[in-house]
Amino acid sequence: MKKYLLAAAGVVAAAVMAAPSAVGASAETSLKPVTAPAAEPVAAPVSLPAAAPTRIRTVRSGERVDAGQGYTVWLTEDGKHWAGPDGFENFRSVVDGNIDRLHPGVSHQSEGSEAGVFHSGLYYGTRKAGRVELTDAEGHKTVATLVALPGRSDWGVWYAHTGPSKDSPAVALYDRAGKLLADLPARTF
Repeated sequence: MKKYLLAAAGVVAAAVMAAPSAVGASAETSLKPVTAPAAEPVAAPVSLPAAAPTRIRTVRSGERVDAGQGYTVWLTEDGKHWAGPDGFENFRSVVDGNIDRLHPGVSHQSEGSEAGVFHSGLYYGTRKAGRVELTDAEGHKTVATLVALPGRSDWGVWYAHTGPSKDSPAVALYDRAGKLLADLPARTF
């Protein structure tokens, strides 16, 4: 009850102090402002919120997904397929033993021109994939689109477009809580 009385008294005091200026009277009062002693700055750790997880689009085996700018991706039980504007088809297997689906990982393939670069790859080894993020040499981040087959939640495909670059960006796989699961370092060509 006391805290409510103190709060009410504070509101009344503020209203009384503001009332003279509200009707055009002088706002001078005999009350002097109270200043608290300056607190010394304390270095506190900064905690940034994790980026929101990317929605994973579920597609049927063989379903063609328009990845933009003339690129198409599709998944089969064997792996990732993609084709560029030239129509040439590419494939990355998830069953040939070249990736370890028991541990989180991410792969990266890219192709491009002076107009921009198409990046894609596999994410695998986790049922908690949240997002794949590319980071270029200047620190610009691009969040990839995620695609997976129904019932195959331990692997999927990611893709993204970036501007033209002579370098390969770093690629990172995060879980839904924002924890880094796997990454590939940036490369200069």
